[in-house]
Amino acid sequence: MPTTSPQSFPAVPPSPVPPKGARVHIEQDFAWDRQDAYLFDIDGTLLRTLDRVHLDSFASSVARVTGFEITLAGILLHGSTDTGILREACRQACVPAEVLEARIEAILEAMRHSVAERRRELDIIRMPGVESVLDHLARRGALLGVATGNLEMIGWIKVEEAGLREWFRFGGFSDHFPIRGELVGAAARKARELAGGGASICVVGDTPRDIEAARANFLSVIAVATGKYSYDELLACQPEVCATSLADLLRYPQAAI
Repeated sequence: MPTTSPQSFPAVPPSPVPPKGARVHIEQDFAWDRQDAYLFDIDGTLLRTLDRVHLDSFASSVARVTGFEITLAGILLHGSTDTGILREACRQACVPAEVLEARIEAILEAMRHSVAERRRELDIIRMPGVESVLDHLARRGALLGVATGNLEMIGWIKVEEAGLREWFRFGGFSDHFPIRGELVGAAARKARELAGGGASICVVGDTPRDIEAARANFLSVIAVATGKYSYDELLACQPEVCATSLADLLRYPQAAI
């Protein structure tokens, strides 16, 4: 990790008038677009779902498999993992631990099929600048993957429906990792298998939990305020890069420097 003092840049483009409210912070000497591999979070970073297809799959799958009723009310969803959310919701609903452990794989499979069956109901928008940034990084030879709290099938369905699947070669998912740092670690290991053991890897996410997961694996991080958390909240977590959006960050390309 860079040890030099941070440097902040106002989001002022070559064009006369910058987007209102655009802000970008880049640590001094950190080249945000010169890393060897990038691990992108999905929800809030690459895209946003305006429907309840994924959220509804938790309660419907638990009810179908166990007969118990659960709710996601009161559970922190942003930056969490599907397996972590499921376990917390079941604890909150007093589902017996032995029932959950015996049936958890069946519940996860029911969630996958629920979303797959309803994928045409997904209402997805891309976050600003996503495809331009992916193209920019790919053109300079970076390896692109995802690291998401989604189950693998659900994550890829969202990416496919957003029209972004072609950019990504691999991913880390929550099927076997209730803790986000563990799935990011698994994705980082895959990245190094593909890009080499000494590859520099950067996590791109929209929550403090993305930053924590990156730090747990000694990875750099680009934080974008396109989800629940504000620019200032993310900046307080001291990422190498913080931007109001990927579109604003792209105003500072460094690969050609």
